[in-house]
Amino acid sequence: MTSIDLTLGPRPDEPGPPVGGPLTYEPDVEAALAVDAAVIIARYPSSRSALLPLLHLVQAQDGYLTAAGISFCARQLGLTDAEVTGVATFYSMYRRTPTGRYLVGVCTNTLCAIMGGDAILEALENHLGIHPGETTADDQITLEHIECNAACDYAPVVMVNWEFFDNQTPSGSCDLVDRLRSGEAVNASRGGVVPGFTQTARTLAGVGTSDGDDGAPGAATLAGLRVARALGMSAPEVRE
Repeated sequence: MTSIDLTLGPRPDEPGPPVGGPLTYEPDVEAALAVDAAVIIARYPSSRSALLPLLHLVQAQDGYLTAAGISFCARQLGLTDAEVTGVATFYSMYRRTPTGRYLVGVCTNTLCAIMGGDAILEALENHLGIHPGETTADDQITLEHIECNAACDYAPVVMVNWEFFDNQTPSGSCDLVDRLRSGEAVNASRGGVVPGFTQTARTLAGVGTSDGDDGAPGAATLAGLRVARALGMSAPEVRE
């Protein structure tokens, strides 16, 4: 009788738990992080509310969440390492394995898949010689298979360090990663130059700067509103 291995574990394209290593940073690194952490924590009425940005802060330091980063967050907020890890492993934006300078994610959810997302992912795998969850030998590109990022009106979408690249094609996506690997400054479809992964993490922590977009919706997002106005349509009045 053939045995079946029912051992539970992460999918091949999903990072595992934080890898081992020192539980504390070198004193100078710890001190610098503590200064930034104090700024972040001061923004919240309850210090525990600062956990998510603090995780981005230590991710900016190491390029992913290390044991030292988890322990640092725990000490800053009076939590246990297990409590911090529980939060960190819930959200996909927190990396648990070393990440390249550019985290390239391809959406293959329904609309993006219909519009060519699967073909883009396959093209990038062949072009880069890696599978989702892996990083190129030059540490420049980490490929990721991502879930919907609410940009269906620009499908198929590729994200680089969480900046949108709209209406992509297999060949265009391969050209995009080549430009990134060459060191070229590349602008996102609706934003500024895409920074490296660790700088993006500092921005998300609230202690970095960004050349991101101005927050205004793009033309495709407003297509339905334009049609409604042209037809004289309006939303019904809200009754108390």
